[in-house]
Amino acid sequence: MELLAPAGNLDKLKTAVHFGADAVYFSGKKFGLRAFAGNFDENEIFEAMDYLRSHNKKGYITLNIVAKDDDFDGLDDYLNLLIKAKVDGLIVSDVGLIYYIRKNFPSLNIHVSTQANVNNSHSAKFFADLGCTRIVLARELSLEDIKKMHAQLGDKVELEAFVHGAMCISYSGRCLLSNYLSGRDSNRGACVQACRWKYYIREESRDDALPIEEDERGTYILNSKDMCLIDHLNELGEAGIASLKIEGRMKSDYYVASVVNAYRRALDGFDDYDALHAELEKTSHRRYTTGFYFGADDKEYLEDSMPVQTYVFIAKVVDDARDGQVKVEMRNRFRVGDTLEVLSADDNFLKTVKIEKIIDSKGEQIDDAKRVQEIVTINCPYSLKAGDILRTQP
Repeated sequence: MELLAPAGNLDKLKTAVHFGADAVYFSGKKFGLRAFAGNFDENEIFEAMDYLRSHNKKGYITLNIVAKDDDFDGLDDYLNLLIKAKVDGLIVSDVGLIYYIRKNFPSLNIHVSTQANVNNSHSAKFFADLGCTRIVLARELSLEDIKKMHAQLGDKVELEAFVHGAMCISYSGRCLLSNYLSGRDSNRGACVQACRWKYYIREESRDDALPIEEDERGTYILNSKDMCLIDHLNELGEAGIASLKIEGRMKSDYYVASVVNAYRRALDGFDDYDALHAELEKTSHRRYTTGFYFGADDKEYLEDSMPVQTYVFIAKVVDDARDGQVKVEMRNRFRVGDTLEVLSADDNFLKTVKIEKIIDSKGEQIDDAKRVQEIVTINCPYSLKAGDILRTQP
């Protein structure tokens, strides 16, 4: 199965590749549903695709807005650019866009977005008959539903499923709450995540409002837990899934690194699942659920509003280690005497480094690294690679 990772910008794309993604999905500056991610300008799209090809990876571009007629202005120029960049596929939800692209740009592979809400084999066959090469399934399907669909479809079209990350409380992401409360259209890339706000319920004849709570900590009624399927990858493969999709184009480098690393290791046969579970706790997340994969009794549940994580991103390695030291870009403060844990794609994973020396960007020895994104040199007994990450418990 393909491991498909998110990338909100070029650095995150490279992070995803470094930690083992087989393919990356990202967006240009328009037509995508994450308008406030960094996204990629035209030159960066070419740079990204060149980088992916040089590492034998694939790149998919999102064009998954719910389109209006005005959105077709300039579309031809953009699609011709994507052809020149040799993108491996377009993620599209709008039927009009799919029809237009298939008719006028038949060389482009189309992946039908989860926003299209494909819930049955008849819908999937409809898109396959249009020439689409992959279906990103609705998140409301169970494993049994997927098995039945795959049995009907065979090899006619690939199936892709979300396995990890935040879930929208609305039906496969089609939500109007953000539009209504803030004027920012969630179906056109500008979601304000109003489902994460705190709400109260009030009976019409009473003045007092009742907080919608689950327990003494409180809970946000529209706030879903995060999806996590790391224990069920074999079952997904047996059901016919060809690509495992991680959510998170708005997430940090550290999130991408931690999650991709964990799923890559699981797919490659790393059998210490306690370590993999711990790994997924170390980056920002809400409590985990398997969503709808195992039936209605295991659907997404209420969740606290604030995400949690057990480790903090301290520094990113910017050059391969040599002569017992390594250059890192500082992200959070650390000091001489601190012990940092290694996040890497190789055997250095989970090793620790006790900081004995810090040399700042001016070549001066310091005891406290507190200038964000300063390049500093630290002692390091391991062969860390550019792109590796150092972290610690808060």
